[in-house]
Amino acid sequence: MKLIITLILLCLQIITAKELTLTPKDIQTINNSPQKSFIIKRFQAYERMRDEVKPYPLMKKLAHVNTFFNRILPVQDETKYSSDDYWATRKEFLINGHGDCEDYVIAKYFTLSELGIDKKNLYFSVVQVKGKTTYHMVLLYKQKQTFYVLDNLSFRTLPLSKRVDLKPMVAFNEFESRVLKRNGLGKKAKVNWGKIDKWEELLKRVYINNE
Repeated sequence: MKLIITLILLCLQIITAKELTLTPKDIQTINNSPQKSFIIKRFQAYERMRDEVKPYPLMKKLAHVNTFFNRILPVQDETKYSSDDYWATRKEFLINGHGDCEDYVIAKYFTLSELGIDKKNLYFSVVQVKGKTTYHMVLLYKQKQTFYVLDNLSFRTLPLSKRVDLKPMVAFNEFESRVLKRNGLGKKAKVNWGKIDKWEELLKRVYINNE
């Protein structure tokens, strides 16, 4: 019964955007951090950005959110979390002031959702960068048949068709998972998460635990 109730609550939360709010635990973490003043400045800058871009037209809004988070320094997961694939929530990302590619995507996704962007048009996307052997993650915004890329490796919000340095692999959101091609979405795909479903875990942490 507890599991059923949790799933119902999760489904209800998914319908609407999740507003970023600080819990007493978050405030304690910030107060105890030697980087307290920098963390506060980051949250203040985030709030200013969020309020500023609300009336902006769509593409300008995407560009500003992309630029804001791209100014946060990148760091590999194993350096920050002693794990090679940890997904930080938006709050963790802002508190830590560092992140891996997934953390940028998560922060941009929930911010744009909070700003009124339809989550059905936002996709987490796994790609390969030309010349690299490892996978990379970007956020996609679907406008009709065009996918715009929000990438921590670029301050430009370009159509996927113009990002010839990226090899599309798969795209997913809270509603579907599909093979991603350069010209759009392909057939349905099942993401192999391994032992831990990081996507389901992330949604629970954000929507249920308010992390």
